[in-house]
Amino acid sequence: MITSKLTSKAQTTVPQPVRAALRLKEGDAIVYTIEPDGRVTLSRAESDHPLEDPFATFSEWDSEADRRAYADL
Repeated sequence: MITSKLTSKAQTTVPQPVRAALRLKEGDAIVYTIEPDGRVTLSRAESDHPLEDPFATFSEWDSEADRRAYADL
């Protein structure tokens, strides 16, 4: 079982194994689905705008150094 704690501001960190399983990266949105039985499902939200990522069509520019260099544009 994987757990995380809730802060006084109702925030939590998504544990690394969960981030890896959902292939989450910084800036990704998360969807919470509340089931009738009280269970909550956590999923990675699909982007409504596939062109939001300037590197999506330019794989040769898809490096961590490039992401850092262009992060504030």
